[in-house]
Amino acid sequence: MAENALLSQKISFPGSTGEALAARLDRPKGPVRAYALFVHCFTCSRDVFAAARLASALVERGYGVFRFDFTGLGMSGGDFANTNFSSNVADLVAAADFMRETYAAPSILIGHSLGGAAVLAAASSVPEAVAVATIGAPADAAHVREQFKASLDEIETKGVAQVVQAGRTFTIKKQFLDDIAASVIEDKIAHLRKALLIFHAPLDQTVGIDNASRIFLAAKHPKSFVSLDGADHLLTRREDAIYVAEVLGVWASRYLPEQALADAPPILPEGLVRVAETREGPLQARVEVGRHAFLADEPVALGGEDTGPTPHELLLGALGACTCLTLRLYAGRKGYDVSRISAELRRGSEKVSVDGVEKEVEVISRDIHIDGGLSDDDREKMLAIANRCPVHRTLMNPDKRIDTKLV
Repeated sequence: MAENALLSQKISFPGSTGEALAARLDRPKGPVRAYALFVHCFTCSRDVFAAARLASALVERGYGVFRFDFTGLGMSGGDFANTNFSSNVADLVAAADFMRETYAAPSILIGHSLGGAAVLAAASSVPEAVAVATIGAPADAAHVREQFKASLDEIETKGVAQVVQAGRTFTIKKQFLDDIAASVIEDKIAHLRKALLIFHAPLDQTVGIDNASRIFLAAKHPKSFVSLDGADHLLTRREDAIYVAEVLGVWASRYLPEQALADAPPILPEGLVRVAETREGPLQARVEVGRHAFLADEPVALGGEDTGPTPHELLLGALGACTCLTLRLYAGRKGYDVSRISAELRRGSEKVSVDGVEKEVEVISRDIHIDGGLSDDDREKMLAIANRCPVHRTLMNPDKRIDTKLV
């Protein structure tokens, strides 16, 4: 999408201890609807797959997304061994302060895994934030102890231990354990006073679904829960991260100030359809129609990732939708007793003989189901109308043409 092409900028800002923290701001070329601050999972970096994917999808919806590496992680300065949950929360607040002074304060706080616990703990320190979203978040910071429970005795007795997370070695000190033990965030959740959206996968093997229940029960309304069926903790499937971004973007718009909504990316003019590669998959494309947007793709067998319907499936969908809508309008005008109309469509081919020459032609099969009390005569009339629906006439009209040019 031309107006909302992603602009990505690397940034450095002072963290809570004065160390330079590495950050990235992704935003659209056009007006920014609102800014979101994304906080990643424990020992992750700002460029973890889920963060990058979610940021890209939110930018396409007009949001600016700021994400950063905590002290001692990724490209940020400082020693991770000297950090703890409290310092992470302080870094988060420092990031919000930097955004406020340099761009605009974040209206949305998004936290993944332990980052979700961090945004819940820090939300009261970011007064401009009107909405908070957590993804696979624990209900308390102490949950992270489970990730290095094999080293707990060593940490307690020696005061420090080397632990391995996601193939990387980190130094964990006893002060880290003491800090997370003292970090109780459920009281913070109860006094959040911001809209809350909780994303969680029922089969999350890292942070159990019971954590989502605890957060939801502790929070006061407005609060919502979205189940990420089939997703894993890190949202490694593209479609899961994109789904989170789509739901989050629509949900957050309910709580944004009027000016933010006025600055939203313009709706495409009526009659214009825009299709562009997303570059998020080998064959994935984003289709925009008015205020609506969805993905098109090819199946895995043809080199795609099956994140959306194929072009031919979209074509059949257009014909089927037009058929049902046209018949509904006709039934309404005639006063027919019709409760439901549906259509099933398939592509195929058959061999026919034309002037004694056999050739193969493409055939679209359309089976129409009409539930209701119609006479045989009325059903014949409905069939005739189906064959005159606008998309049917476009496909069958020999006088139609497609004018194509490179611009």
